[in-house]
Amino acid sequence: MPGRCRKGAKKWWHNEFRGCGYRITIPRQIILEVLDKSEGHLSAEDIFLKVHKVYPAIGLATVYRTLELLVNMGLVFKFDFGDGRARYELARGAKEPSHHHHLICTNCGRIIDYTDFIDEEIELIKKTEKELSQKYNFAIKNHTIQFYGLCDRCSGDKK
Repeated sequence: MPGRCRKGAKKWWHNEFRGCGYRITIPRQIILEVLDKSEGHLSAEDIFLKVHKVYPAIGLATVYRTLELLVNMGLVFKFDFGDGRARYELARGAKEPSHHHHLICTNCGRIIDYTDFIDEEIELIKKTEKELSQKYNFAIKNHTIQFYGLCDRCSGDKK
């Protein structure tokens, strides 16, 4: 049956569903698998088209509802890159390093995942989180940083 994990092939999100009291339905499983295999930042419509190929019974409204649930559960990140379309990306398990920031080209829309942090950047972010937490008595759980500008293809020599 589509979307069912074979014995021994359970993904990390199965425990998350059980822990939150939700069932892992076939549409939820397939949507998570599409996001897991994706290299990019997919819109709900992109996800729908990929899921529909595997599970034709799914509707776009189900995809939107499921994505909202997955975002609320913390399994999926939702981004606004300034193009009027929400984009989604699977949050990885705690053992998988996947934290990254985004560089977004305002000309062509290219999105670059920035992951190769240097020690000074990591220390600056940790210090900023700590100071903001103390200043506003706020428990920071995660953050998103997006830089907007021109990519190497669009900027030429004008940086």
